[in-house]
Amino acid sequence: QVQLVESGGGLVQAGGSLRLSCAASGRTFSNYAMGWFRQAPGKEREFVAAINWGDGANTYYADSVKGRFTISRDNAKNTVYLQMNSLKPEDTAAYYCAAKLGATSAASAAVGFDSWGQGTQVTVSS
Repeated sequence: QVQLVESGGGLVQAGGSLRLSCAASGRTFSNYAMGWFRQAPGKEREFVAAINWGDGANTYYADSVKGRFTISRDNAKNTVYLQMNSLKPEDTAAYYCAAKLGATSAASAAVGFDSWGQGTQVTVSS
């Protein structure tokens, strides 16, 4: 498995932006598809975005964040990012980075992740 550490969470006003980072170690980063998930209090964890292995040419998003969030990766830095713009109070949650070995696709973007970070809190005030 790969070890993951998230950073970049915080408190922001509605309409603002944040960029989350997830640093990976322990394995060849480019061999892993990466994802972001979130969990709000009292709710189940939900898929946010995923990016394919290798050069990350393919990305996938939950409908709730499409057009506002962008996932990207820098294999030289072993890091995946989540740029979050036009934030809404309903985006408030703990955000988790996740990894799975190999490719992902539109059909499998939200499943199969077996390495997880500890999470970073994002709070959006109205």
